[in-house]
Amino acid sequence: MSRMKFGIFLAPFHPIGENPSLAIERDFQLIEWLDELGYDEAWIGEHHSAGWETIASPEIFIAAAAGRTKHIKLGTGVVSLPYHHPLIVADRMVLLDHITKGRTLFGVGPGALPTDALMLGIDPTTQRPRMNEALRIIMRLFTETEPITHHSDWFTLNEARLQLRPYTQPHMPVAVAAVQSPAGMVAAGEHGVGVLTFSVPRGGDASALKQFWGIGEKTAQEHGKVMDRSQWRIVLQVHLADSRKEAIRQIQQRSGRYQVEYRESIIGVDKPRNLPVADVAEAMAESGEWIIGTPDDLITRIKQVQELSGGFGGLMLQAIDWADKEHLWHSYELLARYVMPQFQGSLAGIDASAEWSTAKLPELTASRDRAISQAKASYAAQQAQAGR
Repeated sequence: MSRMKFGIFLAPFHPIGENPSLAIERDFQLIEWLDELGYDEAWIGEHHSAGWETIASPEIFIAAAAGRTKHIKLGTGVVSLPYHHPLIVADRMVLLDHITKGRTLFGVGPGALPTDALMLGIDPTTQRPRMNEALRIIMRLFTETEPITHHSDWFTLNEARLQLRPYTQPHMPVAVAAVQSPAGMVAAGEHGVGVLTFSVPRGGDASALKQFWGIGEKTAQEHGKVMDRSQWRIVLQVHLADSRKEAIRQIQQRSGRYQVEYRESIIGVDKPRNLPVADVAEAMAESGEWIIGTPDDLITRIKQVQELSGGFGGLMLQAIDWADKEHLWHSYELLARYVMPQFQGSLAGIDASAEWSTAKLPELTASRDRAISQAKASYAAQQAQAGR
């Protein structure tokens, strides 16, 4: 890709036991910092249970964040479509599109936490089909002006249309979450939209990403659409410091809590590793599941994933509250200073100019020496003439 996008996926992940109001304020401050550093995007999650992910409405959060930032694009990462009436979702996203003057991104998914679905009385087996059904309606609402009537087993539209048309034409960028099942890739292919892949499909390594993307391409062909790899964003867990040892030390305790207390014990997406909390960070770094180290370590990993996946257009960091603010912010700054330029083409001219200058140095040094000698000789001659 000629210019990779960089951003974050902000679920967010805050350890239980801390003041939630202060944690949310830190989230806003982080996005302001990313805006200043030149990050492209921030995707905001929707969750309603389990204690760690405390943003219930990404739309409300985005509206507030838009007023505190200037350039960074703000996306729903994601709106859980089975939880909402599609007309309301479409209406709110178009309003955000206007509020942000085109900085809104629309990410959708079936809903990640089973406890959310349980509280809402939603059968988990219906979530992915409902997501696809809702997305079809929302895409029509974005692009059609004639009234739409649709009767489903879980929502109804009677001569419905959006009174406020999208600010971004034909509509804001859309991305579908694709993690465990092929449903997300199928939905993305049906509409020819972007994809948010949260790390590697579970049960495989990075090489599985290529086959995963192939599902979207096959579906797109069947629907007369085209998948665009530049709109494929992959989420990785990353923490950078000036050395690998320092990076591990900075997140040692809080990252262990995130893994053991949240991923293994509360939501159960990872099998218990039976590791002491203090040993988790180093183990995850050794396995390659997390990139904990220096900017060079991340650059190497990005190149590996690019090759194994066939190419992707955006790297999103999973924003985890696993270090002190100072160290977290320094990690994002290191990425902006040393990693981004390697994948955005911003060093090509600088490198070429430096190489050209180096190659010209012998010739220019000789020319400069001749000029200095000539100036000295001329001055001496003038002095000699003046002395007569």
